[in-house]
Amino acid sequence: MSLPLAEEETGLAPGLPLELADDRESIKITGFWMFLVTDVLIFASLFASYAVYRSRVALAPGPAQVFHYGPVLLETLLLLTSSFTVGLAIWAMRTGRTRMLFFWLAATLVLGAGFVTSEIHDFTSMVGQGLTWHQSAFLSAFYVLVGTHGAHVTFGIVWAVTLLFQVARRGITPVTARKLYTFSLYWHFLDIVWVFIFTFVYLGGKIG
Repeated sequence: MSLPLAEEETGLAPGLPLELADDRESIKITGFWMFLVTDVLIFASLFASYAVYRSRVALAPGPAQVFHYGPVLLETLLLLTSSFTVGLAIWAMRTGRTRMLFFWLAATLVLGAGFVTSEIHDFTSMVGQGLTWHQSAFLSAFYVLVGTHGAHVTFGIVWAVTLLFQVARRGITPVTARKLYTFSLYWHFLDIVWVFIFTFVYLGGKIG
């Protein structure tokens, strides 16, 4: 079994994982970190808006009446588990286990799809009860914040599918390794954002 480590690749810096060994790919990872910083600013502004408007319920129900723990706990379990599986996918990539990489990346994809499906079901259930975004400023801020996160997860699922095809076609190379690694950074970022959503929005809504 050939390990995709830098010392086994001609022209790559020794002693580094494959995704960091090529200078051109390493620079792209740095650029992706900058992209994540801009995403942090986007979510920070959405959290700030929600903090301002969560008490503006007008005649509609407030957070304590709207939120239900069942779907949220399921979504949290699915997304946090997917953070573990994407970590295993990167481990498989770095040790040259292509089949294991496929398995763990596919597992991440399935868990992410389960998260999005549960969230869509939760949203449609709320809308069916008349809890639409225009009922109050609180509901508007809630749908925008949580929906933006859900849209990010949906994009991540599409990204994971394209990575599966690229690895199947090209194998584990410095380019595909860099793409897999940046995907894992993106996915872990979404997990962190969800922890804040779960704590600040859902738990805070029940307590507040």
